[in-house]
Amino acid sequence: MRIHHLNCGTMSAGVVDHCLLIETRDTLVLVDTGFGLDCVRDPGAMVGPMRFAFGAKLVEHETAIRQIQALGYDPADVGHIILTHLDLDHAGGLADFPRALVHVHSPEFLAVTARRTMNEKIRYRARQWAHGPRWMVNEDTGGAEWFGFRAVRELEGLPPEILVVPLTGHTRGHVGVAVDTGYGWLLHAGGAFNFDGEIHPEGGSVPLHMRAYQLATAVDLPQFQENQRRLRDLRRDHGNQITIINSHDKKLFRQMQQHAPIRPPSFG
Repeated sequence: MRIHHLNCGTMSAGVVDHCLLIETRDTLVLVDTGFGLDCVRDPGAMVGPMRFAFGAKLVEHETAIRQIQALGYDPADVGHIILTHLDLDHAGGLADFPRALVHVHSPEFLAVTARRTMNEKIRYRARQWAHGPRWMVNEDTGGAEWFGFRAVRELEGLPPEILVVPLTGHTRGHVGVAVDTGYGWLLHAGGAFNFDGEIHPEGGSVPLHMRAYQLATAVDLPQFQENQRRLRDLRRDHGNQITIINSHDKKLFRQMQQHAPIRPPSFG
């Protein structure tokens, strides 16, 4: 498997939108989409006023579809999209891959369908999936255990080296995506933390604006904080086996770009 690290949305205060493009033996897999072409071309409808709060710099060359083309791939070969969650900065490019099967955890799918709270009315933009994606809704019960995390499951149509790991709190159905690279595990924890210091075993500082953002957006703050504790423990106890990244830490993104951990075999 080979993994490409893509920034699909630069925002203010050094925040990025870290997505993954994974080559398996027979398909391409995206983990999150970031902002898409429609977000660039019609930001008012597709992103709304939150683009100003995020300081989103919506540019076409940062969209996943353009980066995939720049790497020499056909975007039509993206057979699967795995969403850590459906926040507007994570699902804005779904329409660029209409043939892909879109994997989402069932509590997240129910949350975007109901949008019961003002928080959820703001963070989810139904226009981003008005084209009618090919949803694959995963159950949130059962599953296996992975380094102490429960209800972990494989995904239909994907190799067993790719797993989803429930990490709720930021949203109702937030998940991480774990990939067995052959050289160790890579866990994309999405929005379960935002700066590396939050899960460093010895602690670290978090910018005040990001701390405020976390407090404002977490639908279950105790669970969000508990999952950060568990990620700290995971890094402390298994840091030699697992690399943990997230969606928005620019420093982590640059480190992964420079030291891409995956090579063999090529797709296509």
